[in-house]
Amino acid sequence: MADWFIRLIKGTLVGIGFILPGLSGGVLAVIFGIYDKLIRFLANLRHNFTKNLLYFLPVAIGAAIGIVLFSVVVEKAFGRYAAQFVCLFVGFVAGTFPSLYRTAGKQGRKSADGWILILSTMAIFFLMLVGGQQLTEVTPNILVWLASGLLMGLGLIVPGMSPSNFLIYFGLYDKMATGIKDFDFAVIIPLIVGFVICVLLFSKLASWLFRRYYSGMYHFILGMVIGSSLAIFPTVVFPAFTADQLAVTGLSFGGALLFCVVLFIVGAIASYLFSKVEDKYPREEIF
Repeated sequence: MADWFIRLIKGTLVGIGFILPGLSGGVLAVIFGIYDKLIRFLANLRHNFTKNLLYFLPVAIGAAIGIVLFSVVVEKAFGRYAAQFVCLFVGFVAGTFPSLYRTAGKQGRKSADGWILILSTMAIFFLMLVGGQQLTEVTPNILVWLASGLLMGLGLIVPGMSPSNFLIYFGLYDKMATGIKDFDFAVIIPLIVGFVICVLLFSKLASWLFRRYYSGMYHFILGMVIGSSLAIFPTVVFPAFTADQLAVTGLSFGGALLFCVVLFIVGAIASYLFSKVEDKYPREEIF
């Protein structure tokens, strides 16, 4: 029962990661040790289907809870304190980095892995910087929401890619959050369909790459995690310290900075404590 509840919490945080600007549901899935299991399951649905389904059921329930609940937060408060809440989740990432690094080297490290780590870090960092300014407003319709679902699916398959950032760039993020909060099925259904199509199409490729290039793939993902986390600061956090944005939050520069630091520390400590709790309940190997 405790393991079931832990997976529910993981799913909730992964769901939040799908719609939290600057983060990726895939990153959080890697951090919480469910990414590779999930990819293998999706790549071969018929293998141990019932057992796998029961294993991931609390993850799916938690993800749905996280997406719906955080959509309410997005509409009510997140716009005002976006930078501060993003720092909380960056803290989650920072607190689990040692565990990720150990996982990446579980099957040994090759000399090329260091270059893969560096290049993937730089690639996602500069990609997010280039896309740091909103591009254009897109009028939402069924095809647009279907494409948005495909984008969210890529956020799971490619850890480090933040679908929410791209949705913000195209002026769709707040509309998506409102649609989910209001249970607008004209938004929700195409999002789900697009997400499922993307995941089923690319999960087999991801599974094959992990089987054949485990070390290289994990160092690639680790670089994506580092690069996307670092890019959050110039794209999301630093702009919140301009005079206009400080006026919106009602915080002074020092108060806003302290708020960011405190939430970052809280996130890092929480992820550390979470890993300690998880150590008491070894991960169930189901494959």
